[in-house]
Amino acid sequence: MRLDKYLKISRIIKRRTVANEACDAGRVFVNGKQARASYDVKAGDLLEITLGERTLKAEVLSVTEYARKEEAAGLYRVIEE
Repeated sequence: MRLDKYLKISRIIKRRTVANEACDAGRVFVNGKQARASYDVKAGDLLEITLGERTLKAEVLSVTEYARKEEAAGLYRVIEE
């Protein structure tokens, strides 16, 4: 699944366009490397997202095309906030 879509489905970022812009601005890293919105997310990837002064580090636990609000938090594990 594309990175921008994963960020939206998992509700880390509310809108896909905002996720796409964050990737384009170089504020999203996957496994320590700057990632594009088209990056293919896999279970086990480590995400680092900087929004404003806040940095979120999370591990991808699973990838699914659709998740309800209650299930979204189970798609990733926050390592450091």
